Amino acid sequence: MAAEPLVRLESVTKEYRSAAVPVHALRDVTLSLPPGELCIVHGRSGSGKTTLLNMIGGLDRPSAGRVEVDGLEISSLPEQALVEYRRETIGFVFQAFGLIPILTAAENVEVPLRLRRVEPEERATRVHDLLRLVDLADRANHRPQELSGGEQQRVAIARALANEPRLLIADEPTGQVDSQRARTIMDLLRRLIDERGVSVIVATHDPILIAMASQAGELSDGAVAAQENGAPPS
Repeated sequence: MAAEPLVRLESVTKEYRSAAVPVHALRDVTLSLPPGELCIVHGRSGSGKTTLLNMIGGLDRPSAGRVEVDGLEISSLPEQALVEYRRETIGFVFQAFGLIPILTAAENVEVPLRLRRVEPEERATRVHDLLRLVDLADRANHRPQELSGGEQQRVAIARALANEPRLLIADEPTGQVDSQRARTIMDLLRRLIDERGVSVIVATHDPILIAMASQAGELSDGAVAAQENGAPPS
């Protein structure tokens, strides 16, 4: 029996009004994404990938339609409930890493735990475990400028996992690293699915990464052009 979708969008439209000309970022998007999989949203620049991720992550609201994640209709939640949803359910990874320059790798990973007032001893244990998970335990005391681009992105992934989210959303996570490091990052995301049970949604336009997906959806001019299942790599 097939599992219920973790993410479901029904007739989602997003329109931005700028001056006299409205911009249609999403057009009547309907799709579903399963739990426990590596799902990739791809398309050319300007196709609506980031807007779609923002809808799923509760960073933006649709102009029309419905967004449901893990059985919760987030498109109609009040702002405070959205804050809790983002904190408890979602982990975000961005192309630009978003690390705080004056903090070490460990301190960057610790930030979400401090915001939740997790006890110091538990914070230290979880930070160590997360850096070990992304193979950076030996870089814990290095600041971002002392790390490679791939290492910085892995720190960002560890930070995104600090609050044990159900869903990890990554917007072009390999956009600033070379192809070898990109493969390392995608292999890490697959390992998170297998070992931690995290579901992962990635926006990219890299065909090598698209081929690694369990499920892929293509956007074109804000609309779904195709949605297909793929086989996990052996």
